[in-house]
Amino acid sequence: MNAPISVQEQEHAYLARLGERVRAWRTEHGMTRKQLSSASGVSERYLAQLEAGEGNISVLLLRKVARAMGVSVERLAREDDGGAKPVALVGLRGAGKSTLGAKLAATLNVPFVELDREVEKEAGAPLAEVFAMYGQDAFRRFERRALERVLSEHPRAVIATGGSLVTDPGTYELLLERCRCVWLKASAQEHMSRVLAQGDVRPFKGRSAALDEIRKLLADRERLYGRASAAVDTSGKAVRQCLAELRRVIA
Repeated sequence: MNAPISVQEQEHAYLARLGERVRAWRTEHGMTRKQLSSASGVSERYLAQLEAGEGNISVLLLRKVARAMGVSVERLAREDDGGAKPVALVGLRGAGKSTLGAKLAATLNVPFVELDREVEKEAGAPLAEVFAMYGQDAFRRFERRALERVLSEHPRAVIATGGSLVTDPGTYELLLERCRCVWLKASAQEHMSRVLAQGDVRPFKGRSAALDEIRKLLADRERLYGRASAAVDTSGKAVRQCLAELRRVIA
């Protein structure tokens, strides 16, 4: 049996979470520690200790930091922060899940997880071999196990899902329940161009009517992707603009 967590350990864990929230907010808003210090009247040294989870912060100083951040001290300090839910990006290949997911995770200071890579870890083989050796049903089982493991290991993260995950009812329900899901949308032409630019035309390789097939996939899955709590259209937009919109919809 594991030993009970001491009061000192609980306090240290709480301070670490508090510091993480301050650091993540500052990073997301592009504010340096010096700027936050100037806005709050709290020294840079103390802010550095706070973000490192080492600051035994008083209520008065916490109020100053929270006011400078534009949030209530209660929201900053509370244990059960709704913003701690993982963010899951859904959408067809080429929508920008990997590119935007990695950048979003960096701004939030949380892990970035590509679920397809986690499926490969579960199966011990590349995706193409998983399909070739085990088939679609086995892939879905590996995908479900990979998602369950990721959610247990990462209370906060940005997860880029496979384009077809939404077609598995049980796995998609789990994703919708445990994550804040955002549909990254794009036109069929944009999807096609991005997939070709990646040098990987799976699953359209060797098919003459690839663009028509993408249009059909988008139409068939529109209702499923639309179950996400928010959507960001990435068509014709720079990565920076898409990232700003993505950060806005999850705020």
